[in-house]
Amino acid sequence: MELKRVVVTGLGALTPIGNNLSDYWEALKNGKSGAAPITHFDASLFKTQFACEVKDFNIEDHMDRKEARKLDPFAQYAMVSASEAMADSALLESNPNLDKIGVIWGSGIGGLKTFQDEAEGFFKGDGVPRLNPFFIPKMIADIAAGHISIKYGLRGPNYVTVSACASSTNAIIDAFNYIRLGKAIAIVTGGSEACVNQMGMGGFNALKALSTRNDSPETASRPFDLDRDGFVLGEGSGALILEEYEHAKKRGAKIYAEVVGGGMSGDAYHMTAPHPEGIGARNTMIAALEDAELSPSDIDYVNVHGTSTPLGDVAEVKAIHDVFGKHAYDLNISSTKSMTGHLLGAAGAIEAIACVLAVQNDIVPPTINHFTDDPVLDNKLNFTFNTAQKRTVNVAMSNTFGFGGHNTTVIVKKYQG
Repeated sequence: MELKRVVVTGLGALTPIGNNLSDYWEALKNGKSGAAPITHFDASLFKTQFACEVKDFNIEDHMDRKEARKLDPFAQYAMVSASEAMADSALLESNPNLDKIGVIWGSGIGGLKTFQDEAEGFFKGDGVPRLNPFFIPKMIADIAAGHISIKYGLRGPNYVTVSACASSTNAIIDAFNYIRLGKAIAIVTGGSEACVNQMGMGGFNALKALSTRNDSPETASRPFDLDRDGFVLGEGSGALILEEYEHAKKRGAKIYAEVVGGGMSGDAYHMTAPHPEGIGARNTMIAALEDAELSPSDIDYVNVHGTSTPLGDVAEVKAIHDVFGKHAYDLNISSTKSMTGHLLGAAGAIEAIACVLAVQNDIVPPTINHFTDDPVLDNKLNFTFNTAQKRTVNVAMSNTFGFGGHNTTVIVKKYQG
């Protein structure tokens, strides 16, 4: 069976550094930090009092207030970025077969704010369960894909992947596979997350996973820096329209890039810590390269998981050395989490978008907030510190890893017809 080619024909973004695709890309190129004191709730008693929130966002600019109340913020974010991507792709203008277009979305946690609000209301009450009838459908992670499919009448494969912070890269890989196997002609994919709330911040603080640099939020996310002290929680959404190449070509679609490979692996090591030798990270990159039928020397840019944690950054660099050997010194490496924070289940989506735009524009976004080299890391590597770099980017790789030892990698290539 001959596998079909898969291309990217639409993009949408709602992020802490830009509420649409254009603003997101401009902020990435300019090294803009999205971190600031928390406004969603009073965080004065929390160890971490800042995050990368979506800013100047009003859901009523995008949908009716009555309908919006039926959606948790994570699903609202999904609808906004998916709508931008669908409009960008003009997919429906060619009257395609909607039975062959699906939605495969990713979210690591789903409706945490809804669960928090309903639980708080119940436990403050008299024991009588006066719960919102939309409590369950607002909370469940799969509902984002459901809402997108309902809006556009998409009757193809429809589900949400949950693999913690690897969720949306898993979703992209699944979408890629369904299309190249001929099970769909196009799929709306990506991911969304909305965990900047009391339970989200408190939970990750309890794990000691978050930076506590409250005196300087904008410099707190500093991947590969000696003084990194944890990740910065982010929120938002990213959407990609993946489409079978011949279908896209026939309708005259704009093509951003081609998806050529995906890899997955498990650490089988620890609930929250990466394998110290980066074995899972190594294996997923190798799997993606084999899937794409590429050699390590074909990769120009790696958008790393790079969360700004003491252990994770070291393990990923070890894995890069293992996979790329001497070519590691010819790569551009960057962590856009230095700007966006960590969007958990949506991280892979917005970072895949960064790779697509890097390939299209031959610009590598920077790793900002680098102040002091870490002697444990090989500082001869090009981490694209502090300033974006122009270079030919024919092929880009995006890594996304999650609690539970989930590792995912997707590879995109410059479209050449």
